[in-house]
Amino acid sequence: MNGQLINNSPFIIHNSQFLGIVMDIKFFDDPFEGPKPREEVRIKQLGLYMHEDGRRVAVGFDMTPFMERPSIQVTFVNERGKEAGSLHVIETLQTNFSLTVHLRDKEPTDTYEVTAVVYYATPETERVNVHTLTRTLDRTTPGEQ
Repeated sequence: MNGQLINNSPFIIHNSQFLGIVMDIKFFDDPFEGPKPREEVRIKQLGLYMHEDGRRVAVGFDMTPFMERPSIQVTFVNERGKEAGSLHVIETLQTNFSLTVHLRDKEPTDTYEVTAVVYYATPETERVNVHTLTRTLDRTTPGEQ
C-alpha cells in the first residue's frame, strides 16, 4: 500500500483515506552525533551555578550521547584539601541534566576544586574511568560560573 503526502503536509493519504501523520522524531540535538561507545563518552560541558547562600551549587552536565549508560562521580575539594561535597550518578539515562550539591565543610573556603569523573562499573567488574574534567568554583561569586 503506497500513501502520498498532500501539498507537503504531514498527512498520509491513500485512496482518499487518511492513514496517519508523518513525524520527524529526533532523539539527538545533532543528528550527526550518534551514540558513542563507552571509551568515547565525554562531559562536553560542566556547568556550575553558585546559589546566593554560598552553600548550594547546581551542577549541570552536557554529555555526548552514549550506547551504554555511564556513571558520574563529582567531588568538591576545599582550599585545605578536604572533601566538602560529593555527588554520584549511577547509570544516567540523560545526556543533559542538573543536580544540586550542598557544600558541607564547617569552615567554607573561597574556592573549591570540582572534579567530575565519567566511569563504568558493575558488581562483577572493576571501575573503568573514561573521562575526567576539573573546574574551579568561586564560592564568593553567586551565579553561573
